[in-house]
Amino acid sequence: MNSIDEKEKKLNTALEELNNLDLSNPELQKNIENLSAKQNQLEIEKIQIEEKYKSLLEEHENLSKKLEDLKSKEKLEERKQIEFSEKIDELNQETDTLLDEIDKWQM
Repeated sequence: MNSIDEKEKKLNTALEELNNLDLSNPELQKNIENLSAKQNQLEIEKIQIEEKYKSLLEEHENLSKKLEDLKSKEKLEERKQIEFSEKIDELNQETDTLLDEIDKWQM
């Protein structure tokens, strides 16, 4: 975007200098019209690039939010898995204890 701004400044400077010249020369008038047309085209391109940049920023922000959400969900799932494993371990221990108790009663 800097190059567009620089080109625009150069064109504006050139147009100011040309406006100060004697415009009776048809070649100078033609050059001024060409420069003005180029300036207009650069302004259009600048607007298009700025719109694309804004769109990309919004997309980046949305993707960043989605990524954070996914990370949060992943952490939550990991916690649930750990809790589930702990519960299974507790149940296994209780089962072992109960089996031991059953064995004691059968003897």
